[in-house]
Amino acid sequence: MTEMTQPLPSSSQTGSVPAGASTPADDLLEYWKADTREEKTFRGHSHGIWAVAFSPDGLTFASGGADRLVRIWDIETGRLLRSLRGHTHDIRAILYTPDGQTLVTGSEDRTIRLWNPTTGEPTKLLFTRYDHNVCSLSLSPDGLMLARGSHNKDIKIWEISTGTELMTLLGKDQFDHHWSPVVAFSPDGIHLASGSDIGKIKLWEVLPSGEEKILHNGHWQDIQDDDTTEYRGYFVEDEGGFQKPMLYWIGALTFTPDGQMLISGSRDATIKVFQMPQMTEIRTLKGHGGWVRSLAVSPDGRVLASCGDDNQIKLWDVAAGRHFRTLKAHTGAVRGVTFSPDGQRLLSASWDRTVKLWEGGAEPKE
Repeated sequence: MTEMTQPLPSSSQTGSVPAGASTPADDLLEYWKADTREEKTFRGHSHGIWAVAFSPDGLTFASGGADRLVRIWDIETGRLLRSLRGHTHDIRAILYTPDGQTLVTGSEDRTIRLWNPTTGEPTKLLFTRYDHNVCSLSLSPDGLMLARGSHNKDIKIWEISTGTELMTLLGKDQFDHHWSPVVAFSPDGIHLASGSDIGKIKLWEVLPSGEEKILHNGHWQDIQDDDTTEYRGYFVEDEGGFQKPMLYWIGALTFTPDGQMLISGSRDATIKVFQMPQMTEIRTLKGHGGWVRSLAVSPDGRVLASCGDDNQIKLWDVAAGRHFRTLKAHTGAVRGVTFSPDGQRLLSASWDRTVKLWEGGAEPKE
């Protein structure tokens, strides 16, 4: 099911696991290979869920989706702690700052909201006058800068503490009107990767230049147009027709913790792995039967979790490029997946209106 080149050295050599993790970093691959089971199901959302995020201490998590509410849950008891109201459309992205003091949410209502996750109070509202649906958010590793991807060709970066707009990233090609719906900061905070609606991937230098450094075709393929293709609906006058079909729309981007690899998921149902910093394509992972919507790498860089519109979650050995487990408990498209800070648990958010908590390791003996 996978196309592979030679296995790479494990990225755990330079990856790290947060303090307090009880499983050694090099055990996470064996841990998830040993067994995986569904530990809890969290119910409370009235519509499909787009996004989910663990708090940095791993004790709570936040979820959001089409019911426009941010919900914060207690991991151990399964209890809903609070619901945050403010967004007026689907919530597409959720993040905690590294210190756990701020929760950041992005919505199709064109705004980004900052909250105090302990009290539920809103603290800041970020938006620009001519902005569009916010689809993706990424924080710099130090938690100081926030990048957003949206139904817009530009990428904006804010300073979290003040809410100041720091910069707008625009590509070198002034005639490129493709959207940049997905963004991901590199682990060193120097670069930002963005994925477009036609499947191309850009690498930007954030500071000091804000320049586009690499444009990679990524998932995009130059095919002949045909009448059966779905179009985004953006009319290009000088070509007398519509833009390229969105068959290769990037659904997810993530870096391995050591920054050595960038991984992308697309509407073409494949996952691609690129060697950094040149962004050389290493392999294509095949196995999903639908749009790959979210990707997460374990803290040691050894396990990749992917999910998609085929209702499935898949676990992969990053170094070998091999799939080793499929989780099939959801009854709707799985739109978000994330590892706990210690890498021992996994959360999945689905269009079936549930969030599921997964645990690895051998089944405990009675």
